[in-house]
Amino acid sequence: MSKEKERLKEDASNKINWKKWGPYLSERQWGTVREDYSKEGFAWEYTTHDMARSKTYRWGEDGIAGLSDNQQRICFSVALWNKKDPIIKERLFGLTSSEGNHGEDVKELYYYLDNTPTHSYQKMLYKYPQSAFPYETLLHENKKRTKLDPEFELIDTGIFNEDNYFDIFIEYAKNAPDDILIKITICNRSKKDVSLNVLPQIWFRNTWDWGYDDYKPRLFSDKKNEINIDHKDLGEMILHFENNKELLFCENETNSELFYGIKGNDRFYKDGINNFIIFGNEAEVNPNKKGTKVAINYDLSINAGATETIRLRLEPSGMENPFGEFEKIFEARKNDADEFYNALQKNISSDEERNIQRQALAGMLWGKQFYYYDVTKWLNGDPAQPKPPSEREAGRNCNWKHLNNADIISMPDKWEFPWYASWDVAFHTIAFALIDTTFAKNQLELFVREWYMHPNGQLPAYEWEFNDTNPPVHAYAAWRVYKIDQKKNNGIGDTKFLETVFQKLIINFTWWVNRKDNEDNNLFEGGFLGLDNIGVFDRNSVLPGGSYIEQSDGTSWMAMYSLNMMRIALELAKTNDVYEDMATKFFEHFLYIANAMSQMGEHNEGLWDEEDQFYYDMLKLPDNTCVTLKVRSVVGLIPMFAVEVLDQELIDMPGFSRRLRWFLENRPELANLVSYWREKNQEDRHLLSMLRGHRFKKILKRMLDENEFLSPYGIRALSKYHEQHPFELNMMGTKFSVNYEPGESETVLFGGNSNWRGPVWMPINFLIVESLQRFHYFYGDEFKVECPTGSGNLLTLKEISEELSRRLLQIFLKDKNGNRPVAGSNEKMQRDPNFNNYILFHEYFHGDSGKGLGASHQTGWSGLIAKIIQPRGKEIDGNGDHKSETAI
Repeated sequence: MSKEKERLKEDASNKINWKKWGPYLSERQWGTVREDYSKEGFAWEYTTHDMARSKTYRWGEDGIAGLSDNQQRICFSVALWNKKDPIIKERLFGLTSSEGNHGEDVKELYYYLDNTPTHSYQKMLYKYPQSAFPYETLLHENKKRTKLDPEFELIDTGIFNEDNYFDIFIEYAKNAPDDILIKITICNRSKKDVSLNVLPQIWFRNTWDWGYDDYKPRLFSDKKNEINIDHKDLGEMILHFENNKELLFCENETNSELFYGIKGNDRFYKDGINNFIIFGNEAEVNPNKKGTKVAINYDLSINAGATETIRLRLEPSGMENPFGEFEKIFEARKNDADEFYNALQKNISSDEERNIQRQALAGMLWGKQFYYYDVTKWLNGDPAQPKPPSEREAGRNCNWKHLNNADIISMPDKWEFPWYASWDVAFHTIAFALIDTTFAKNQLELFVREWYMHPNGQLPAYEWEFNDTNPPVHAYAAWRVYKIDQKKNNGIGDTKFLETVFQKLIINFTWWVNRKDNEDNNLFEGGFLGLDNIGVFDRNSVLPGGSYIEQSDGTSWMAMYSLNMMRIALELAKTNDVYEDMATKFFEHFLYIANAMSQMGEHNEGLWDEEDQFYYDMLKLPDNTCVTLKVRSVVGLIPMFAVEVLDQELIDMPGFSRRLRWFLENRPELANLVSYWREKNQEDRHLLSMLRGHRFKKILKRMLDENEFLSPYGIRALSKYHEQHPFELNMMGTKFSVNYEPGESETVLFGGNSNWRGPVWMPINFLIVESLQRFHYFYGDEFKVECPTGSGNLLTLKEISEELSRRLLQIFLKDKNGNRPVAGSNEKMQRDPNFNNYILFHEYFHGDSGKGLGASHQTGWSGLIAKIIQPRGKEIDGNGDHKSETAI
C-alpha cells in the first residue's frame, strides 16, 4: 500500500486528520453573492476587485495559491510586487459579468500542476509579468469588443512575448497533519536582472467584527525568523522563515477611513501591507509586531535566468531547527505523490496521457474550497453591522433560510465559479472516485443533508439562485461512485452510504414529480436544467399566454433518474427485501415516463418526431395544440442516458419479479415500450431503455454524422445542420431563432456567458460514452453502427465509445505538429517549453477547433477527462469501468 493511500485510510477512519489543511482558499471572494449586501442584488458591483484589498470579507477569504485549515480560520497565501504595479498582487484579477465581452473572465495565467488527495503534496504555478500588470488595457479592450470578437486575454497583450516574466512555483509538503513545509521558487525567465517583492502572508479570517463573538486571535513575533500564531480553536502554532526578513503587521479589518470617513481604533487596516509596499506608508503597519494579518517581505534581486527559493514551515511545536531536514521531507512527499499516481496510471502507457490525467486530478483537488453561507444570517444581517436593506427579505435565496453551509466542497472553479453547483458536484465525484472515494461519497451525502436540501426536497442549484433546477444526476453519481468504491474495496460495497443517499433522494424525486410535471402527465418541464441557452426560449421564464415546454431533456433526465433509483434499490434489496417494493416503484415511474414520451402530439408519437427521426422539445399552447421545436441539440440525445442492464438474478428477486409479471399481463401497452426487459441476451442480461433498436440507430446516425453532431473533438451540443438551416419560430409577433455557434455566444443569450449552441461540453459527452458502454454490455459485438455516418466503417458500440473518448482526449493531446487544440492559435502557449506542457481545463470547447472556451480553469467540468483516460481496448463492464481495474 502506498504512503498516500495509508494516509487516506487513516483519515477515512478518523485516526489522523490528514485533510485538516488544504487548498481551501477561494481565488475570488469579491463579487460573490455572499459578500453582497446591496438592495438590488448587484453582487459584482457591491464588492469589487479594487475594494477587496481594503474591505474585510464576511464569509470567506481569497488569495494566490492559498492554504487554510478546514474552517478557514488561519489562511496563508503568496502576494507579489514587481516594483511597477499600482497595487501588490494579493489576489487574482478578472472582469465582471458586464465588463467582459463574453461575461466574467479571470485575466491571469496560472496552472495547477500536482496534488494528492490528503494534500500531502501540492504544487501550482503562477506567471507574473515583470512589466506593469495591464489592468486598464484588459478592462478597456474587452469592454469595447463585441460578441463576435474573441476574448482578450493576458497573453494577448504581448506581455510575455520577450520572456520578461517570473514563473513562481508554490509547493506544500506535509510532514504531519499540522506540520506543513512551504516552498516558493521564483524563476526569472528574462535576460536581465530584475527585482521583486515576494510577500508570504498569513492571517485570520475575521470572526470578531460581526457581533457574535468578540474573541480576537493573535499574530505576533518576539523571536527572530518566527511568527507566533495563537487561536483558541487551533492552539499555538509558529510560522518559521529564513534570513530574518522584515515583518509587516496589520489587522484583517476594513479601512473605515477610506470607505466611511471613520477612523478605526488603531488604523492598521487590511490594506496596510499594500500601502507600506506601494507608498512607503510606515504608519499603516504595526511597529509592535502584532496584529491579525502579517506579511514577510522578501525584497529580492534575481539575476537573468536565475532562480531564488523561499522556504517556510508552519507547525505547532516550536522546533529548534525547522529547516534541517526540509529538503528530505519535501523529496519524500514528492516521491509519495509519484508512487500514488504511478499505481493509478500503471496501465496507461502514454506519458502525455499520464500528464493530462495528473494535471486534471490536480485541478480537481486544488478546486476544493471552504464554503460558508448561512442564508438566515445573510438575510437578517449581523448584530454589530448595519441592517441590510428590506428588499433582501423578498430577494435572492429568501426561501432558503434553512441553508447553512460551512464545509469543504468541490467547486466548478475558484475564480469564475467560487461556489458549488449541485450537478457539477455530482460529476466531480466520479473523477474524485478515482483517487479518493471517501471524499466523493462525502460530497454526495452532503447535498442531501437537511441543512442543504430544501425541506420540500429540492437540491440547491448554486448561490446565484438556489431555486434554479439542475438535472437530477445525483442518483447516477451515487451509483457510479458506489460501484467504483466497491471495486477498489475487493467487491465489498458501502451499502450504508448508498442507503443514506437513496433515502434522501426519494424526497428529491417526489419534489420533481410534484413540482416539475405541469399536467401530471409524466412529461417534465425542468426549466433551466443547466443547459442555459440551448433552446428557443429562456426555459426559466414564463412563456406568453400560459404556454409551456414539454422538455425532452427534462423528461429523459427523469427517466434516467427512475432507472438509477431502481438500480440502487435492487442493490439494497440484496440484503433487505423491503427495497424490492422501492425498486418496483421506480420501475413503474420509468414505464409511465416512457409511455408519456410516446403519447403526445398530433400523431401520438410523443416527443419523437417520425419525420426527422429525432427527439425534440414540444411547445404546448394555451389552446392545447402542440408545436414541435425542431432544434437538433443534445436535448434529443439525452433519452440515451435512460438505460440500465440487469442480470437475471436481479430480475428473479421474488417481489420485483412478481410485479414485472403483473405488468406483462395487465399493462402490455406499457410493457412493450421498453426494449428487451422481458428478453435476456446470451449472458442472461436484460435491457431497460426507452429506445428500441430502430430509434436508437436513428439517433446514432445523426449523432455520428460529422455534418451534424460529431466533431473531431467529441459531440457538439447543437447540430452543425443549423449552420446552414437556422431554426426559426414566429410567436405572438416575435421571431425566435437558433443558429449553430461553435465558439463563444455571438449574441446576448439567456443563461449568461455560457454557450450550448455548438461547442463540446465534457459532462454530456461523458454520459454519452457511458451510455454507449451500457448498451454494448447488453447488445455485445453483434450490434454495429456506421461511424462516422456515411463512412462505411461499422463499429460496435464499445468501439464507438472508445472513438468518442479518443476525440475528447484529442482536445488536450499534442497533435502531429506539436499543438494542443485546447490552446488555440497562440504560438507562445503551443511552442514555448515553459508553457506548452501546462494545460488549462476549460468550461467548454470550440465545436470545430477544440479550442478551450469559457472559464479557463473550470476543471470541475472538464476534469472528467481523467476518467475518460483509461486503457482502451479492454473489456468494459456495465458501469463503464474496466473489469480488470484495481484499487490504487
